[in-house]
Amino acid sequence: MSKAPKIGLVSLGCPKALVDSERILTTLRAQGYSFSPDYQGADMVIVNTCGFIDSAKAESLEAIGEAISENGKVVVTGCLGVEEDLIRKTHPKVLAVSGPHQYEQVVEAVHNTLPPLHDPYVDLVPPEGLTLTPRHYSYLKISEGCSNRCSFCIIPSIRGDLVSRPMASVLYEAERLVKSGSKELLVISQDTSAYGQDIKYATSKFRGRDVRAKFYDMCAELGELGAWIRLHYVYPYPHVDAAIDLMAEGKILPYLDIPFQHASTKVLKSMRRPANQDKTLERIQSWRKTCPDLAIRSTFIVGFPGETEEDFNQLLDWVSEAGIDRAGCFPYEPVAGAKANDLDGAVPTEIKQDRFERLMERAQQVSADRLTQKVGRTIEVLVDDVDEGENTAIARSIWDAPDVDGNVIIDHTNGLKPGDKLSVKVHDSDAYDLFATQLDTQ
Repeated sequence: MSKAPKIGLVSLGCPKALVDSERILTTLRAQGYSFSPDYQGADMVIVNTCGFIDSAKAESLEAIGEAISENGKVVVTGCLGVEEDLIRKTHPKVLAVSGPHQYEQVVEAVHNTLPPLHDPYVDLVPPEGLTLTPRHYSYLKISEGCSNRCSFCIIPSIRGDLVSRPMASVLYEAERLVKSGSKELLVISQDTSAYGQDIKYATSKFRGRDVRAKFYDMCAELGELGAWIRLHYVYPYPHVDAAIDLMAEGKILPYLDIPFQHASTKVLKSMRRPANQDKTLERIQSWRKTCPDLAIRSTFIVGFPGETEEDFNQLLDWVSEAGIDRAGCFPYEPVAGAKANDLDGAVPTEIKQDRFERLMERAQQVSADRLTQKVGRTIEVLVDDVDEGENTAIARSIWDAPDVDGNVIIDHTNGLKPGDKLSVKVHDSDAYDLFATQLDTQ
């Protein structure tokens, strides 16, 4: 048999794009292709791009240029793919361009340049498919697109309106991932709490049972799989409240990633986001009364058109009052095609940067205060990495998502390895991380 063609992959952007990359790799592997970790070893390269904001577009165009320079044969896909004219004008040598979650077009483009082996082995792909994450955690994408119309966002024009997967499909994939070794499933979509709205919460058959495509039902079903279930990109609809009970019962992790974006009613209305943050604050307090261990992660935009110093100070106070455990912040950046571009009151760059720094300083203070409350506790962690030379392990608690949150640094590791789940005692903390010791070494 001839040598299998080798594919290189550059995957940019969010975890949703990472899942798209995994699906592409899984399809190609099933057809007999192999993969290269570098440009030189690849027969061609796929670049999965991000196009959410201008800086992400610039990064994607730079990555395409690097792939062309280093390899020469490049297929482009992903969110920036909807701007094919821009890509081809900047890099006329690209072989093909397709948009987000257009897996068939990507595979076809690969076939046109590198035809697959005539008779690939049937066991080239494990049942769970190929993943780009460590074996012990996996992203579980439950839908595509978004039906919201936030004024700063062009995701619906790139990825379309909400398209939910049938519940049975989600659960069967989750089951396969857990059986293959995933100890944590990170549920992702553009709007996780809107899951099933587009298909009117239709039922499907899972293990002979009818299961509804509904946010709470999904959480409850996933909570029976024996893995950590972490919810990302949760829009704070009222029905989210019911999931807090599942967190209190230990069915799913006490963790919510909610992109609040701001706290000022005026700014939120301009953003076309829910604008009653006083009520949201009351709900957060209620959530924490039901589930005291709840951690809330959020992202905020500062310097949005029309944002005043009063609006910004309201946001600072709100972050403290809400006790946002983990916060990310972005200075507002115009995005081609976004409605926000038509708004008056552009905020000068230096003011945006100043507000960014002040918000991150406040967020750091809140994070440090909340982590201090964990000192002295015994908690469960999942190990991501081990430094044998330093005799330490890098782990995450139930309050930490990979790549975006803090870590738990474990000393005196005693043979730990990535994927181990264990109980540790916290003895110290700083602004973002906890420091702990294995129980059996104390």
